[in-house]
Amino acid sequence: MTSRSSVCSRPARKAGAAVLVVVGLLASMLGCAEDVVPTEALAVEPPAKPKEHDLRDNPFPRRLKAPGFEGGVAWINTAGPLELEQLRGKFVLVDFWTYCCINCMHILPELKKLEHEYPRDLVVIGVHSAKFETEADSQNITEAVLRNEIEHPVVNDARHQIWNRFGVNSWPTLILIDPEGYAIWVRSGESTFESLNTVMKKAVAYYRRKGLLDETPLRFDLAAHHAEQTPLRYPGKILADEASQRLFIADSNHNRIVVAGLDGKLIDVIGSGAIGAHDGDFAAATFHHPQGMALNGDVLYVADTENHLLRKVNLKQKTVKTIAGRGVQAHAPFPGMDNHGHTAAAKHWLGRPLALALNSPWDVLVHGKYLYIAMAGPHQIWRMTLDESEIGPYAGNGREDIVDGPLLPHLPYEEGFASFAQPSGLATDGTWLYVADSEGSSIRAVPFTAGKVRTIIGTSHLPDSRLFTFGDVDGQGDLARLQHALGVAWHEGKLYVADTYNNKIKVIDIGKDTVETVAGTGKPGHDDAAGRSAQFDEPAGISAAAGKLYVADTNNHLIRVVDLRSSDQVSTLPIAGLQPPRPAEPATPPMDDTKYTVVSPMRLAARDGAVTIGVVVELPEGWKINPLAPMQYRAEPGGSKGPIDRAALGKAVKLDRPSQRLEIRLPVTAAAGDDRVRIALNYYYCQDGREGLCKAATAAWEVPLTVAADAPATAEPLVAKPE
Repeated sequence: MTSRSSVCSRPARKAGAAVLVVVGLLASMLGCAEDVVPTEALAVEPPAKPKEHDLRDNPFPRRLKAPGFEGGVAWINTAGPLELEQLRGKFVLVDFWTYCCINCMHILPELKKLEHEYPRDLVVIGVHSAKFETEADSQNITEAVLRNEIEHPVVNDARHQIWNRFGVNSWPTLILIDPEGYAIWVRSGESTFESLNTVMKKAVAYYRRKGLLDETPLRFDLAAHHAEQTPLRYPGKILADEASQRLFIADSNHNRIVVAGLDGKLIDVIGSGAIGAHDGDFAAATFHHPQGMALNGDVLYVADTENHLLRKVNLKQKTVKTIAGRGVQAHAPFPGMDNHGHTAAAKHWLGRPLALALNSPWDVLVHGKYLYIAMAGPHQIWRMTLDESEIGPYAGNGREDIVDGPLLPHLPYEEGFASFAQPSGLATDGTWLYVADSEGSSIRAVPFTAGKVRTIIGTSHLPDSRLFTFGDVDGQGDLARLQHALGVAWHEGKLYVADTYNNKIKVIDIGKDTVETVAGTGKPGHDDAAGRSAQFDEPAGISAAAGKLYVADTNNHLIRVVDLRSSDQVSTLPIAGLQPPRPAEPATPPMDDTKYTVVSPMRLAARDGAVTIGVVVELPEGWKINPLAPMQYRAEPGGSKGPIDRAALGKAVKLDRPSQRLEIRLPVTAAAGDDRVRIALNYYYCQDGREGLCKAATAAWEVPLTVAADAPATAEPLVAKPE
């Protein structure tokens, strides 16, 4: 069953009776009516006549011909457009997503696990069908692909042509296409690796048994291959503390917290930079894309978002400790809620912090004896006692919406109570908790005592389409509009907003009920200037101290400063000495499991302390070596002794200029003697003019080698041919 909080739906589209009949037919055919979001375009064609192999043991005997990807305006994570025909022999899992959506974010790591589980059999294609205007921009999608570390091709479906052709109506939606180009399985809402793996196991076993799989590895030209290394990487949130003159920066994609002075002087780095959930000292601790922070004396609380944890940093002892969450995502908005929506009464929704699972905590704030949490996943505000004895929902009925009302319902999803839509930022004036309610492009106010949630800026007054009404409009009252605002900060009687998708910083005068732009032109950029002439790129975090706003300018990988006392002048804050974490070692060609072809003995003379073996890659007509992909080899001795310099071999050698002809240089320690060498070569090749998809190949040889002074310097080259 798909929960209300695991899917984001577009406003209902009009559909004729005939379409609805076919929708039900497809749901029945694919055997999962509760989870299917079938397609109008698929319904245009009658169900495919089963081929002979479908009549016996096919676990998906009812199939429909899948449409293609025509209509996309740009492709990301691939050097060119892809066509479904190019992927024959592979399973293709199509993921319809939009990068603002928390449910879409949740499914991405599950898809990555699946891709790694089936690297030879499965290709995931992301179809990005935007909700917000800014999300239709290909560069913004590229930033989202990098920020979410997506490893599969993504097509920008800016005009929703692919969405409409497949008949999708909610994010995320997954459609599995078999190696022959037929849709065999569909589901809307969040899915786990385990559930997806169950489907893939059955499918792969059948199609492999029937000889219908092409298990040649593929390689795509990922945007990450060309990304520049920067000291900060997609910083999400920032916390400025005037009393201690410190900044705390969630260096989210470096999986660490950076501590600096308000002047930018580097003070400390919390976390190794590796993804993980390890507690310990600053150098050993690990995070997973942390976001919001709150300071209470010498304790820094951190929303460790993708770990679904809350962490506590002792700034004096320089240690990190997990204080809430179990390291897995909760799939229900209320503790104790089962898959059928049943749960205990509201008074039992509290639990021990380390016993309850959390769901994407995005920001935190300390007030009184409580830590308040913007729990983006279930669309709620949670609260934990600072003595860490109790945690649970504080406001929100679990429905994704912009509805004012009492804090908590008596039953899950009960109408008439407050609803939020992916709350992502918190601030306070001491009386109210202000919430950047991002998916509704709204700013909400939550009482710290019994009362009702109210909307400061937003669309709660509208009868429908509340989540799909947004814009960039300064003004008063109900006319003002924001676009996916992620951050708020209270300063000197006013509420400042990181209006993320409008690339602006705005201010709300709550007494006057007005919204006004402080800084930003609305266009993405990083120009420093006064007020409305400055530029940002999807700023997500904002904090205030000493008359200045400190902004986490996320897509620019920068910290920006807005001087409120100097014509709103914007400047960039350098953090001297900050370096990105050490990158992981590059992958090397496998040697232990490689099958080597023993070739004819070679007799070579050493020149300048080495012998040289040539290699020629022979490709089918119309194919070429991909000049953008890494080409590397690894050589190691095949015996225990001989003239080859064993200390110089064993590491991968990456070629700067991939070519169909190369020379492998093997250092020697003696000018004569017999030896053996093993060589494994990894390379990628693609069709000329269709560089979007490249195939991977490995060639491996074992070469009996005689080194002699009277031998020639060259021999017949080794020949590599793709299978």
